[in-house]
Amino acid sequence: MIYLDNAATSFPKPAGPLQRALEAYLKGGASPGRGGYDLAVEAEYKVEQVRRDLCRFFGGAEGYRVCFTYNATDALNILIQGLAQAGGRVVSSRLEHNSVLRPLHHLHRAGVIELDLVPCNGQGFLEPQALARALRPRTSFAILTHASNVLGTIQPLPELAALCRDRGVPLLVDASQSAGLTPIHMHAWGLAGLAFTGHKSLLGPTGIGGLVLSPQVDPRPTRFGGTGMDSSSLLHTLEYPYRLEAGTINLLGVLALGECLDYLATPEHQQALGREVRLWSRLRQGLADMPGVELYAAQDEQDHLPLLSCNLHGLPAGDAADILDGDFGIAVRSGLHCAPLVHQDLGTAASGALRFSLGPFNTDEHIQAALEAMSLLAQKAAKPIN
Repeated sequence: MIYLDNAATSFPKPAGPLQRALEAYLKGGASPGRGGYDLAVEAEYKVEQVRRDLCRFFGGAEGYRVCFTYNATDALNILIQGLAQAGGRVVSSRLEHNSVLRPLHHLHRAGVIELDLVPCNGQGFLEPQALARALRPRTSFAILTHASNVLGTIQPLPELAALCRDRGVPLLVDASQSAGLTPIHMHAWGLAGLAFTGHKSLLGPTGIGGLVLSPQVDPRPTRFGGTGMDSSSLLHTLEYPYRLEAGTINLLGVLALGECLDYLATPEHQQALGREVRLWSRLRQGLADMPGVELYAAQDEQDHLPLLSCNLHGLPAGDAADILDGDFGIAVRSGLHCAPLVHQDLGTAASGALRFSLGPFNTDEHIQAALEAMSLLAQKAAKPIN
């Protein structure tokens, strides 16, 4: 199989980091923070080290907090529902994934918040002027994706964050697609909070994600339970990180995430990131030159992740994906990609689009095979039905 669906979940995973995490877990997989014996203390120490590494990785500073969650959707729900204020306004965008749109829509429909969704321009970017117009009084916070999971466009976060900061509005970021692919500098940019997942370009396993929060924001706990501290009280602790971590955390996932952070810094992986950009450019140019193929917001590689979406004229995206899989052994994602408003704006809401997303283990041969298969599909779609 040729795997070109890394924006959903990166695959294959680097074996070394996961094997090291499993070995550490098998030797010391006690519950962190749940006992005073050596194994529990050592597990807690390892977890705290990963918290520090994540804070540094995302450009946090003194006083920033890292809380672990199941994934980015879990993190975003905790963040949005913990910060929403009755009668307040929230600003987001039409580029968002349902992990942002659905919690916001739920709160809006329930009458808790007012909601303003900023459109993107024809190239797939949020314009600072459009965001500025939306930052009206009573705006509680803004929450924006760093990079679109449909278009791959990397949003101008430093400029957008400066606008929010000047108006006293905390800016929260969904870094699901960008984490591990493009640098993020939370403190330097003035980001109030960031949600991430481990199973995409951080190359970790599924089931682990988290929040990195500046001292500017204090989400209310929305889930309650055991934390290993203040057990005599029936009130959930407000201390970080346990404030947002009810129950035992995914220790194996945390250890794997820590090992993957080390792997991301290796020369081997840095070379792979450069190869992803080169392969994406080759794929984009090959599809752009192909009659019957329509690309979306993929004019060039600047400010763009190594993913792109397209459609074949005369062949629905779902059918094309099935043929690529069944006849050519190529795995891509079709449909709406859990981002329906983007497809509404593209005019592809009926059947969505084909999404090719590259990873560090893709090769020139993979891209050549994908282009050859798409060329055959384009020729087939162009033939009139007798």
